[in-house]
Amino acid sequence: MTKLKIITSTTRDGRSGGAVEKWITAFAKEKSTFEVELLDLSVINLPMMNESKHPRLQDYKYEHTKAWSAKINEADAFIIVLAEYNFGYPAPIKNALDYLFNEWAYKPVSFVSYGGVSGGLRATQMLKQVITALSMMPIPEQVNIPFFAKLIDANGVFQANEIIIKSAEHSLSQLQKWSDALKVMRY
Repeated sequence: MTKLKIITSTTRDGRSGGAVEKWITAFAKEKSTFEVELLDLSVINLPMMNESKHPRLQDYKYEHTKAWSAKINEADAFIIVLAEYNFGYPAPIKNALDYLFNEWAYKPVSFVSYGGVSGGLRATQMLKQVITALSMMPIPEQVNIPFFAKLIDANGVFQANEIIIKSAEHSLSQLQKWSDALKVMRY
């Protein structure tokens, strides 16, 4: 079964994006054939990059890096749930990406971005440059959620509208196709 890892982008206590992360994880489990796992960077708690050797060498010194490497290595595809901070991507996702190199290669990634008026699109466009430098394939299909806080109910649950649901279904479908197509390059 194709393994999909959903990665958070923020680590702040009380972050509102947690509702979006929970929604897309449950949605992907229900609506796709992927084996889905949420990788919450606030739980994984990677320190700022502290390995002394370049990640290409995969000569990791620390257990946190070895564990992160194993998680990412087993993945076939990714969704990054991406917040937008100051018109860009949050530092924790860049740090998590920078820890590794080979483990990311030839795997597709989609985004579920959220924010204010832009719905996280500025952060997504900036992070695509990093993603492609890691030999990942950012697929065109994604979910962007403008004014996302308006879709979180009084219980803290994200309530996706029809447009968001259709975007997520299409994104998951395309992510599966890209994962299948890139598989020959990974093995």
